[in-house]
Amino acid sequence: MDKAKNRKSLYVIGAVVALPALFFGLRYWRYVMTHESTDDGFITADIVPISPKVEGQLISVSVEDNQKVRQGDPLVRIDPRDYEVKVERAKAALAQAQATLQMTSSDVERYKELTERDEASKQQFDHAKSAFEEAAAQAKLAQASLKQAQLDLSYTQITAPVSGQVSRKSAVAGMYVQVGQTLMALVPDHYWVIGNFKETQVTHMQPGDPVEISIDAYPDKVFQGHVESLQAGTGAIFSVLPPENATGNYVKVVQRIPVKIVFNEDPDPKHPFAIGMSVIPEVEVK
Repeated sequence: MDKAKNRKSLYVIGAVVALPALFFGLRYWRYVMTHESTDDGFITADIVPISPKVEGQLISVSVEDNQKVRQGDPLVRIDPRDYEVKVERAKAALAQAQATLQMTSSDVERYKELTERDEASKQQFDHAKSAFEEAAAQAKLAQASLKQAQLDLSYTQITAPVSGQVSRKSAVAGMYVQVGQTLMALVPDHYWVIGNFKETQVTHMQPGDPVEISIDAYPDKVFQGHVESLQAGTGAIFSVLPPENATGNYVKVVQRIPVKIVFNEDPDPKHPFAIGMSVIPEVEVK
């Protein structure tokens, strides 16, 4: 009797333990079948390099590393004096060219009347027309030179092309800069995640799939996002030295597909993002 009672008690205990385990086991299995995650993920953003279009000496630097700036804010200023002189020279050259153009225009009118009265030859009239056309071309060239000089002068003041955060600033007042030299970089306030998923994980992954994003720097918060797109090629194929599989020593390796994931909300000031932060994106696939 006691054995039967004990056996019945064991069955009850087993059922009490097995049913929750089965319930949670089925939930976990369903979760695993509908979610894909990777620890090979990071935050990224556009990086806008700031470079001068003219050379010269920096007379002022208006920003510091990691400073927030708005589009149009002044960043650096190149000594404008040489370019101001070039503008004045271009204005003088244009005035001279326009005076020559006016004079040759008067000559054309005068020789036209003389030719009609047979007091000048057609050859003289043609020569006057040729001089006028050359003067017109020189005036046009002088106008373009003035415009270029004014543009060069405007380039001595470099402003922020986009709003963002200053990074990797190397500009120092007094240094001489060359055209195309990188003085700093701007990181706009638009971040996204690149998750490098195994090719076997993207079978059912589609743009629009919801994503939970865990950032190593903020373990107490889960960010919401969604899949925007999948790269049209593996990470390896776009590397500097893509693998060559037709060499006779091929070993199959599961490839990684970069997936672009965007945040559903703007960055929270309490949880600022930085390029390169490690993240774990978890995609809910259908």
